[in-house]
Amino acid sequence: MKYFFILGSNPVLSLAELSAVFNLAKNSKEIKLLGNILLLELGNDINPSKLIKKIGGTIKIGRIEKIANRYTDQTDKIIKLLNPGEGKFKYGFSYYGPGKFDAKTLAMKIKNHLRENKVSCRWVTSKERTLSSVVVEQNKLTGPGLEIVLIADNKNLYIGRTLAVQAFKELSYRDYGRPERDDKSGMLPPKLAQIMINLSGIKPDPDTIILDPFCGSGTVLAEALIMGHKNIIGSDSSEKAISDTRKNIVWIEKKFEIRNSKFEIIKSSATELTKKIKPSSIDAIVTEPYLGPQRGRINIKQTVAELNKLYSNALKEFKKVLAPNGRVVMVWPIFRVTHNLERITPNLTDFKIINPISKNLQENKTVNLTSRNTIIYGREGQRIWREIVLLAPDS
Repeated sequence: MKYFFILGSNPVLSLAELSAVFNLAKNSKEIKLLGNILLLELGNDINPSKLIKKIGGTIKIGRIEKIANRYTDQTDKIIKLLNPGEGKFKYGFSYYGPGKFDAKTLAMKIKNHLRENKVSCRWVTSKERTLSSVVVEQNKLTGPGLEIVLIADNKNLYIGRTLAVQAFKELSYRDYGRPERDDKSGMLPPKLAQIMINLSGIKPDPDTIILDPFCGSGTVLAEALIMGHKNIIGSDSSEKAISDTRKNIVWIEKKFEIRNSKFEIIKSSATELTKKIKPSSIDAIVTEPYLGPQRGRINIKQTVAELNKLYSNALKEFKKVLAPNGRVVMVWPIFRVTHNLERITPNLTDFKIINPISKNLQENKTVNLTSRNTIIYGREGQRIWREIVLLAPDS
């Protein structure tokens, strides 16, 4: 079965997440990257509605129904995808590809066909060539309505239907509706936490353990529980962080009816983990450490030196508590100074950076990693950007 994945605002990060989720180096029969769309032929069917709630970097998931010639009229093939039920049938289009797309002509042909068959219908439109996940969700175009997705390359037109869109309301609720937030220290978005957990490659299993040694308000731990992980440990040197995390975890478990989880919250510095955690017991460490001052004037050189020391010492502890085949996914800050980027360089004696993109996609010219095989995550206006780093023990 061939599926399409509409990647998020940071396509490279989204692609890295899907590389890990599907182990694309081994499990995909066919991979094609067209701009911000990944086409995958998978050996097994997937449940898009469940999957999209556990991956933070994908906007839409759908199934490719037909592959046709881009330069011929494909109206008949598209009409065959229609399956209107009772009541008014809503439909819309999203076109991804080069050149112009005459949505109005196609929409009128479909409307005439439906009216001839005595089906009341409405064409859902947008100012853009693509419908946002919000528009698709509000108009129920994953069912009973239909979003027809047309993906073009130089020769082919891939005709598909959207099966699931990102749960934007739920993500926002988990971010802003939680009992405790700490805006002053910076907040990791839930969807980025999901991506980082997936990048670790760890799968939900009763015996695997995820650790966040800078747990803050517990975003990583909460998202791990929602994604099906049962054993989680959070630690922080701040009493407030410990309290906030515990309240937020209890809230998440109640709101999402999570049962039989095992979570432990420890007051500990990340540089002293071995005093509280058994050696080689952790399967994945996923964390956004302290990124430096969030407000006011920042002495960049001093901050970078302090963070290099903190991260280097923390990594020494990570190596001790991490299982031999474990992974570390962490954020390193990037400070934007006028037109320059100031990065930290922790001591990686015990670790090596892993390229998060599967080898069969690394040669694609649109997949741009940093010179050290990491991914930058940020937006204009932010003073501190995030560098997403995947680490493995260098044994």
